[in-house]
Amino acid sequence: MRKRFSSIRYVFIHSHLSGLFTTMVTLLAILLSVYVLAEPDWLTASGIFLFIALYLFLGLIISLYTGFTSSGNMKSRLDSISVLITQFANGNYNSSVRFEEDDEITRIGNELNELGKKLLDQVKSLQRMADEKAEFAKSAHKSAVIEERQRLARDLHDAVSQQLFALTMMSEAAVKQLEKNPQIAKTQMEEVAASALQAQTEMRALLLHLRPVHLSGEPLTKGIHNLVNELRQKSQLNFKVEMDEELALSETTEEHVFRIVQESLSNILRHANAKEVNLNVSQRSKELFIHIRDDGKGFDITNNTDKKTSYGLKTMRERSEELGGTFTIRSNKDEGTYIDIRIPC
Repeated sequence: MRKRFSSIRYVFIHSHLSGLFTTMVTLLAILLSVYVLAEPDWLTASGIFLFIALYLFLGLIISLYTGFTSSGNMKSRLDSISVLITQFANGNYNSSVRFEEDDEITRIGNELNELGKKLLDQVKSLQRMADEKAEFAKSAHKSAVIEERQRLARDLHDAVSQQLFALTMMSEAAVKQLEKNPQIAKTQMEEVAASALQAQTEMRALLLHLRPVHLSGEPLTKGIHNLVNELRQKSQLNFKVEMDEELALSETTEEHVFRIVQESLSNILRHANAKEVNLNVSQRSKELFIHIRDDGKGFDITNNTDKKTSYGLKTMRERSEELGGTFTIRSNKDEGTYIDIRIPC
């Protein structure tokens, strides 16, 4: 109730009533002064109070009506500005207001419109920088691939190739000793088997470096489904996944979102002790919405001492903000964790 009576409409009405009260007191003082000092025949005490009563009655009606109607336009304009600020807070920087009047409120509205344009330009700049960063990452990845190939070639030559050459020499020597000295041939064949096992181990170790760790050109939805299916096989978590299958996102945005989802699911798997995970990825209007919820043990956000969890949350927040989005997390002990991310598309 107190908040309601502090609105702009009631401020206007209060100002009109204050003016009415001041005018009434002034008139009453003047009339009483004339009645006491001059004592004219036409002025009586009952006439004074009747006049003041009528004046107060009509003044109340006029003040209430005038205050209510005159504040309507200003209240509407202030509400428009409040809605615009809320839109900016939610990342909708395309919103704007238009006023016909030429006053201070119109000037504030125009300045907010300019602020929205600057914020929109900053979001576009952030996304452009993210695209450029992705291009640099691709170039670095190509260089890393070339360097890795050279390293693998050296390892193949230094390890597997040398061991295969040694296998050839030992097997030839074993064949020559087979009829002359079977015992020596047997010992040499055992050495051949051990060397073959060592070569096989070296080859497996080299092949581990060739496993893919990125989206590898797959759509975001397929990459997330593959990630969830892999976690289903390795854990007892119950996943509920809802995703828009047709997401219009840039390659950079898809890579960041995939990493965010990957990091959040990794945190849940390692720290939350949860039984169920809800993942929702949807695109509405010009925004991408990501909601991740678990029913785990939760934690105190204001006093989180787990460095690994803190680092993961920091990484997810940085990736979201790098795309011009917002990252929100809510969690309490024994009440699970909720993550909401909004990214402009």
